Amino acid sequence: MRIVLGVTGGIAAYKAAHVLRGLREQGHEVRVVPTDAALEFVGAPTWEALSGQPVSTTVFDGVDRVEHVRIGHEAQLVVIAPATADLLARARSGIADDLLTATLLTATCPVVAAPAMHTQMWENPATVENVAVLRSRGWTVIEPASGRLTGQDSGPGRLPEPDEIIAAALTAVQEPAGGSGHPVTPAEAAEPGPLHGTSVVVTAGGTREPLDPVRFLGNRSSGKQGAALAAAAAAAGADTTLIAANVDSQVLAALPAGVAVDTVSTTEELQAACVVHASTADVMIMAAAVADYRPAQTAEHKMMKSGDGLVLELVENPDVLRGLVEDRDAGRSRTGQLLVGFAAETGTPDRPAAVLAQEKLLRKGCDLLVFNDVSGDRAFGQDDNTVIVYRPADSVAQEVVRSTGTKADVSHDVIAAVIAERTR
Repeated sequence: MRIVLGVTGGIAAYKAAHVLRGLREQGHEVRVVPTDAALEFVGAPTWEALSGQPVSTTVFDGVDRVEHVRIGHEAQLVVIAPATADLLARARSGIADDLLTATLLTATCPVVAAPAMHTQMWENPATVENVAVLRSRGWTVIEPASGRLTGQDSGPGRLPEPDEIIAAALTAVQEPAGGSGHPVTPAEAAEPGPLHGTSVVVTAGGTREPLDPVRFLGNRSSGKQGAALAAAAAAAGADTTLIAANVDSQVLAALPAGVAVDTVSTTEELQAACVVHASTADVMIMAAAVADYRPAQTAEHKMMKSGDGLVLELVENPDVLRGLVEDRDAGRSRTGQLLVGFAAETGTPDRPAAVLAQEKLLRKGCDLLVFNDVSGDRAFGQDDNTVIVYRPADSVAQEVVRSTGTKADVSHDVIAAVIAERTR
């Protein structure tokens, strides 16, 4: 299908790159038509590299081909993500002062707009009226998501997740809005995803073991990868729960609506929550970084310096993943449950990190294991990641997929591996 992806000047423009990638992966031909303001956020070379198509914002490029008319005529679907308040106002008024708005005037195919703006802009009577008029003309205007916005504010106005936009857009081709005026939400527009009817539980963050009321033993996990996995599972249609171990509130605020959150702190609390959720979960994805040890005793009051140093006695924490495998195999949890482990390894002088991960897969007995090399300040707290997914095959670890990109990109690939494993 020939799709025009309109990108306007909002901070959420970077997410449009994931919409573009998702549409291309499904085999669609995508022409990106940004506004000048959009190129302040993501440059033309990025759009050209990802789409394989030329990028222009003006009607004065390709005049011999009459691009400002041809692009709209040939389009079978137009998706605008993000759609700013300014774009909605110009489109409602029929203004055609750049290539995108000219394309909108010449397009006869379904048009899907995914708004992104501050809550007050979205709720302003002018925007409300503009959206109502565009819907009456047959546009599908997706309801924005609620959550953390730019700065400290929260509320409706966030751009929906890329997978939700794609699902709503492709559905609109089959069932255009038709001027009903009903606000289309991503959940209403999307066809059931491949994990529809599936219960997925994801753990995220890092457990903390208290030494005293103010100190703890912990790790550097931010919870970003686990939260991204929960979002990807939800986008695939799963009934999703995130067990969050000390995950930053901003990370949790960015989760899609509908993802349930169960907060824990210590490894024992994480284990208890996992046991409860495992009784009904079809898939458990253990992305949290679990402390292997905890203090044998926790001081009631803050420990003071003595000048003699400090010796801590540590005891082993329970092996949460192995315990879940044993419960499943013994019939104490959901039959047929898929268990996904994580291995964040640095390697040793004589044992590469990948080897340690493969050994962990076979030792733990899980169905899939996601390995990432965290040496040299990689992965923890970063927005990008590189992982390899392994599965056991004839007593060896078999590579299933290798993924590099943002943590959202990686999560998409991991969830795809989960879906493939469930259908084996």
